[in-house]
Amino acid sequence: MTIRHVVSWQLASTDPAEKVEQSARIAESLEALVGRIEGLQSLRVGADVVGGGNWDVVLVADFDDVESIDRYQVHPEHVTAAGYIRSVVAQRSCVDFAL
Repeated sequence: MTIRHVVSWQLASTDPAEKVEQSARIAESLEALVGRIEGLQSLRVGADVVGGGNWDVVLVADFDDVESIDRYQVHPEHVTAAGYIRSVVAQRSCVDFAL
């Protein structure tokens, strides 16, 4: 059963240029994990293009199963990426659901 993992972040910065830079760094670090973690089928990160109070960045990833998400969470490259993300975000939301 495929599990879809959706995470949204609100960046702490209010500077538009800084948000663009931070969003790009988040995308680059997370999208690099595809093909490196067993059970991670696909992963995309996108920055909000509308603005106006929406979340700033979203991740949509598909995993083989819940165990694959667990492997992803503790993978050293994900831990590094997550450390940076935590340093620049104000809020985070997450949902995991079966497809």
